Amino acid sequence: MTERENYIRAARFDNPEWIPVRFSVNNACYFTYDQSFLFDEMEKHKKLFPEFVRPKEKYVPVLTDIYKKGAHYYDGFGCRWESSMDGILGTVVEHPLADLSKLGDYVFPDPERHDGLNPIYWAKERARIEKERAEGRLTRARLRHGHTFLQMCDIRGYNNFLFDMMDEEEYLKPFLEKLTAFNLEIVKKYMDIGVDVFQIPEDLGMQVGPMLSVDNFNEYILPSYRKYIEEVRKSGALVHMHSDGDIRQLVDGIITDGVDIINLQDLVNGIDWIERNIKGRVAIELDIDRQNIVTFGTPEQVDELIKREIKQLDSKEGGLMLIYGLYPGVPEKNIVALMDALEKYTVR
Repeated sequence: MTERENYIRAARFDNPEWIPVRFSVNNACYFTYDQSFLFDEMEKHKKLFPEFVRPKEKYVPVLTDIYKKGAHYYDGFGCRWESSMDGILGTVVEHPLADLSKLGDYVFPDPERHDGLNPIYWAKERARIEKERAEGRLTRARLRHGHTFLQMCDIRGYNNFLFDMMDEEEYLKPFLEKLTAFNLEIVKKYMDIGVDVFQIPEDLGMQVGPMLSVDNFNEYILPSYRKYIEEVRKSGALVHMHSDGDIRQLVDGIITDGVDIINLQDLVNGIDWIERNIKGRVAIELDIDRQNIVTFGTPEQVDELIKREIKQLDSKEGGLMLIYGLYPGVPEKNIVALMDALEKYTVR
């Protein structure tokens, strides 16, 4: 069974041969860890890094301005970004509509040329996807992370946007309709190319609780989500939703209407809660802890965490995937323990 076939079977509860797992090394790690250590472990863990080829010289990631320390970057919506660490996505420090008196002159980006966060070259995207398809690989595409709720926070400012929803500002729903239409053009273009999985990612949760009320989510954000999901479903692609943070109050809205996969964080939401409330409803792509055990625990605790998560959330039919993003600050011994555990326990 190929990785593509196995992934699709896992998503559809169709008896995959193994639990799909992705291990992503953030570019900031190449500036903070000994590269020899990283490359040694990537070579040792072939299941996690099957296509890894060790660089002959020191690896220097190519970073766009939005990932460069100290750079000032304006995205397609006019939001100004700054980053404090090379390789880490920055934060918006200037909101173009912080003052609503500028609303009349506001211009949306052109989806033919920009995905909202970065310029997009559709011919290259088509060539990439078609090449992956010809090679028998899983094809993926996505809306930019933070496409709707976070986009409004970036454009207006978080506090302003929350007040706008609570005050039922007259401009808000027409503006959201324009934002949704922009995003739908991106979705439609990818559906025209054709992919196996389409990702719709943005963060809605805080450390405890969601970033907006359930009522405001249902009134202002969920209708946009449903339009994106409907468009993807028409093409037959798998619908992949993602949110970091505590989304327990929002999850019923997020995973309705044809969602196939939900990517959410493990310990923030709780393994027991995920087992009780999500297991079996949709496939779970579990985002492995980056705040507690993996960073501050022992290698033995890291191993036990992965073993427990798989025991509670996997089933013989499938429905479980694992993903981990490595960022600076994790002890090397815990990185090794995590890689070992992911290779050991994902064999079915």
